[in-house]
Amino acid sequence: MTKHKRQQIDLALQGGGSHGAFTWGVLDRLLQDDSLEIAGVSGTSAGAMNAVALAAGLMEGGRDGARECLGRFWRRVAQTSPFHALEMGPAAALWGPDNPWLAAWTAPWRQAVSVLGSQFSPYQLNPLNLNPLRDVLRETVDFDRVCGCNKTQLFIAATQVRTGALRTFRQHELSVDVVLASACLPLLFQAVEIDGEAYWDGGYAGNPTLLPLISESAAQDLLLVQINPSLRDEVPVSAEAILDRINEVTFNASLLKELRSIALLKQLIADEGRPGHHYRNPLFARIDALKVHRVEGGQALAELGAGSKVQTQWPFLSMLFERGAEAADRWLHENRRHIGRRSTLDLREAFGEVMP
Repeated sequence: MTKHKRQQIDLALQGGGSHGAFTWGVLDRLLQDDSLEIAGVSGTSAGAMNAVALAAGLMEGGRDGARECLGRFWRRVAQTSPFHALEMGPAAALWGPDNPWLAAWTAPWRQAVSVLGSQFSPYQLNPLNLNPLRDVLRETVDFDRVCGCNKTQLFIAATQVRTGALRTFRQHELSVDVVLASACLPLLFQAVEIDGEAYWDGGYAGNPTLLPLISESAAQDLLLVQINPSLRDEVPVSAEAILDRINEVTFNASLLKELRSIALLKQLIADEGRPGHHYRNPLFARIDALKVHRVEGGQALAELGAGSKVQTQWPFLSMLFERGAEAADRWLHENRRHIGRRSTLDLREAFGEVMP
């Protein structure tokens, strides 16, 4: 029997703290679809961590190896939670993600951390520059396999502190420090220095960056996994809600600009009546052929609030994983037949300019 050729697809993985476990669920479901081949991955922050775990796992044991490596990474993240022993003990049922008592009990601690972070820098609060994610990455991800991965291409974004410019690290450059730089929130961690340059979270400049996928990957389909809500139905009125929405807008801004630029270029090509034309600049041909798709957390993540992005309890991460897997399954059921044929995300409608 003739074996069907797999359809190539690129993945753009947004950052968003522990909400990256939603992306873990999406990846787990996509890896179970043997007809898809992940040609390239662009990741920022938690998206970068998912990306390197995916690549290391693919080299270790193919699709099953990738699923195992991703699961191993997120289980280890949960073990760094200060409440891990309670979650695994006799009172585990009390630590479920929907328990209002837990949310009320931990809220003062989260607020205290927020206040400290607004008054003191990590250079004062954390002079030893301790970061539990460093050990988690070292223990769960083989970076020799990541750098040598020939199953997919990786692009990891970080923000240069001095200039505010985006730095995209290619596969051969990846290390624990690069991933930590991509996830370095400046009010929580000291800047990560790489080759004499200091870096902060990539979300400020590219969350995630799309251009490397468009210009360097062979795939014509790009699937965005978006975990920061683009839309909120209500205007925030409390100080906490306002700050949460400011962070969401900030960490979506670079993505919106890239998607609007893509939409504009596609529209210019269509207006000139030259779709499918042979272009002197290959990037125009890539933009013309590009098909864009999206799996998003939507209301399921929006209702959790930005403060939940620092929650790493295993029941919470497991819930996010399940929601991500379900979202990917729905997307595949509704849009699988359109891959390779057309976009399933209307860029102008979703990310176009707001007209008066």
